[in-house]
Amino acid sequence: MCYQLSDCVKNYICKRVSDTENYMRLKILAACVFFTFLEFHNGSAFGRPGIAIADTTDYYKTDYLRNDDFIYQKYIKSVVLSQVGFELADPVITLNTNERFLVGFDDLQGGFKQYYYRIQHCTSGWNKSELLLNEYLEGLEEEQVENYDPSFNTRMVYSHYGFTFPSDRFIIKKSGNYILSVFSRDAKGNEIMAFTRRFMVVDPRVTITAHIGRAGTSEDYDTKQEVDFSVNTMGTRIDAPYQDIKVVVLQNWRWDNALTNLKPYMVRNEILDYNFDNGTNLFDGGNEFRRFDLRSVKLISEKVRQITPNDTVFDVQLWESEKRTFKEYALDDDINGKFLLKTTDDGTVETSGEYALVKFFLPFEAPILEGNLYVAGGFNGWQYTPENKMEYNFRKKAYEASILFKQGYYNYMYVMLPNNAKTGDVTWVEGNHSETRNTYTILVYHRQKGELYDELIGTGNFESGK
Repeated sequence: MCYQLSDCVKNYICKRVSDTENYMRLKILAACVFFTFLEFHNGSAFGRPGIAIADTTDYYKTDYLRNDDFIYQKYIKSVVLSQVGFELADPVITLNTNERFLVGFDDLQGGFKQYYYRIQHCTSGWNKSELLLNEYLEGLEEEQVENYDPSFNTRMVYSHYGFTFPSDRFIIKKSGNYILSVFSRDAKGNEIMAFTRRFMVVDPRVTITAHIGRAGTSEDYDTKQEVDFSVNTMGTRIDAPYQDIKVVVLQNWRWDNALTNLKPYMVRNEILDYNFDNGTNLFDGGNEFRRFDLRSVKLISEKVRQITPNDTVFDVQLWESEKRTFKEYALDDDINGKFLLKTTDDGTVETSGEYALVKFFLPFEAPILEGNLYVAGGFNGWQYTPENKMEYNFRKKAYEASILFKQGYYNYMYVMLPNNAKTGDVTWVEGNHSETRNTYTILVYHRQKGELYDELIGTGNFESGK
């Protein structure tokens, strides 16, 4: 059956066909430009080398080595790096002393694997330094992880590994920033990176005094905290303090929101003054940390609603969380984002600690469009990964997450990571209060004229709200 088309309809169809043809031509032209660019970039166009353009795609792969606290394999859990005898201390030891680090981790694949570790000296900005290995380390490039124990009488089978360093055959010779890498090897000898951790070695030659208070600016007075401090060089020769000294300020050992570009406001003899009144040294006050106590899977503790055993783990349901964005500040005890592996049940946590799938539930009227929500804290190195990302449940109007934890005591926060950003924002869920008790760590680095590395010459921890 045929229909006679009007001139109007014919003109409309012709225009649409013409538009479609033009659109296809544009697509073909764009593709040609794109592939020509690729050829030029790879050096095959015009018979000359390509332009060097940074490729960041490898960063999102799990085999991309980061100078950061990061776990590369999903079967590696419960990584701890702490001072021997001080479980909640920062990962900092003093040069030329008997202080050592204790490292522990679990392999959920079970059985025995030979793990190794090595260290890399870094700049104050966590890039690889120019020092040669034998300039900062006396010993072999890598050491074997010697302590291995299988789990005992646990629902989930795992293997626990541990070691201490430095040692008599693994001596650190320079102060500064370091990356610890722990890895195994496959049958062909290829490295399989397990995790990396940051640590520091300090050679104390300056003293630091600090005062943490409310922000000096009126608009931030109720929500932000100001870190005013001074550095006494105590006779240490510093020729150009504005160029040779670098200072880093951390809040609760978070690196994503660290202040890293502070210059002295004033230099008076041996005193480097960092007392600003223009907002340079401000942090969001945040809120007291949320917490849950999982030291026992036999007893219900505060913040835990229900514990249910299953074949391989315990299912743990926490009580429903509450959005605190506009709530009044309330003083509460916490350990400022840290965690402690411990069991009050039978045995030691290293080999008898149970694993639990902890379920978080945060009512939220609508999903956040500006970014994603994460459960974050020291337990995961303040990393924003798929493992601790929350998903929005439209039916329940809430954010949910299920995360695997070993028995212990944990602090955490709900942190929003804005789209295309690397710094998390606690304001969306937790709110900001200038009264919040936070721990601030000040690190002072010095690069002497002619030297190839940044020395760490001073550290200090200071509490707000006291």
